[in-house]
Amino acid sequence: MTATAHSWRTRPETTADAQAVRRVLLAAFPTPQEADLVDALRAGPAWLPGLSRVAETPGGQVAGYALLTRCRVGGDAALALAPVAVLPSRQRTGAGGAAVRAVLDAAAGRGERLVVVLGHPDYYPRFGFGRASRLGITTSFEVPDEALMALVLGGPGPVPSGTVEYPAPFGV
Repeated sequence: MTATAHSWRTRPETTADAQAVRRVLLAAFPTPQEADLVDALRAGPAWLPGLSRVAETPGGQVAGYALLTRCRVGGDAALALAPVAVLPSRQRTGAGGAAVRAVLDAAAGRGERLVVVLGHPDYYPRFGFGRASRLGITTSFEVPDEALMALVLGGPGPVPSGTVEYPAPFGV
């Protein structure tokens, strides 16, 4: 039976999930770069407890993952969504979408204002993301305009604009 978005249970990642999350990342991406990135982010100041979410199968297997870490936009606090990953056998079943929605809801519940993502322009708009350039948000490196997206969550204060400063483990 194929799981649908409605059957995915999501929850905050726990320390006990680290190896299961690593397995998802290693299976979902062609190199260990994203798995190593998550390990480095966990150990640094950009990590925000409660802003990494897993999607589980009914049997409790971690099948999807979404992570938000602290970044800065124009010097102001924001969040970076990366990585998002799903076990290949569970892709296109709603696991990734469930994890993304859960982590965005958690961020909104904490009063966060802005999330940026560098990703596929056909995937992230379903969550409310739009071109970051429309908000005056750019990167210090060259990316297609449609790939850098932002989502205003509605927290207090003005929406940050300017250059995205990613946490050091991103290497950019």
